[in-house]
Amino acid sequence: MTKPSPFRCFKTSPEIIRLAVMLYVRYPLSLRNVEDLLHERGIDVSHETVRFWWNRFGPVFAAEIRRKRVEEMRSLPHWRWHLDEVFVKINGVTHYLWRAVDHEGEVLEAYVSEKRDRKAALKFLRKTLQRHGNPHVFVTDKLRSYGAALKDLGMPDDRETGRWLNNRAENSHRPFRRRERAMLRFRRMGSLQKFVAVHSSIHNHFNLERGLSTGDNFKASRTAALAGWRQLCAA
Repeated sequence: MTKPSPFRCFKTSPEIIRLAVMLYVRYPLSLRNVEDLLHERGIDVSHETVRFWWNRFGPVFAAEIRRKRVEEMRSLPHWRWHLDEVFVKINGVTHYLWRAVDHEGEVLEAYVSEKRDRKAALKFLRKTLQRHGNPHVFVTDKLRSYGAALKDLGMPDDRETGRWLNNRAENSHRPFRRRERAMLRFRRMGSLQKFVAVHSSIHNHFNLERGLSTGDNFKASRTAALAGWRQLCAA
């Protein structure tokens, strides 16, 4: 049985919806910036429509990207995971964004919690391990919660800690920080969790490591990434 298209109840072209969602999530643009860019292309929609599209289709696109990547990556060895957490303000209250990044810079999982303790680390690690399998080595900061969580999971505490070892995880926060500033921060924990999950998947899809490839290879990879994006949820 063919899965019904998520666009079936919408009069707008799926190409326009995909373009609007990509512009809003991938780049540090506001909803009104996206409205102006679409207007310049002859597409007359309001910023509230862009908001609705992002809320409705962003998680759908992200889930499809994540499913394909998990299928590809589960057959490959996970040499090293980099784990790190960053402070995020929600209505003036500090929350914590935990992030797992593999040895190639792919964001595996992002999880938001109110506390930075063993319970939060355990939930974050369990969710990541269930989806992606087990790595050979964890690279973390010196937060004790990781060791306690690994012990609760019955795994050896084979962690590497050091001042420069965790740069991959720390660098993975930068695209989110740029996006956070454009959105003038978040107002609810649920909306933050939803956005970081979608943003991580879409960032992975278009993360082409431009500085590590030749111009021709980069252009070919960019073309392939855009083609893959246009095929998301294709009828």
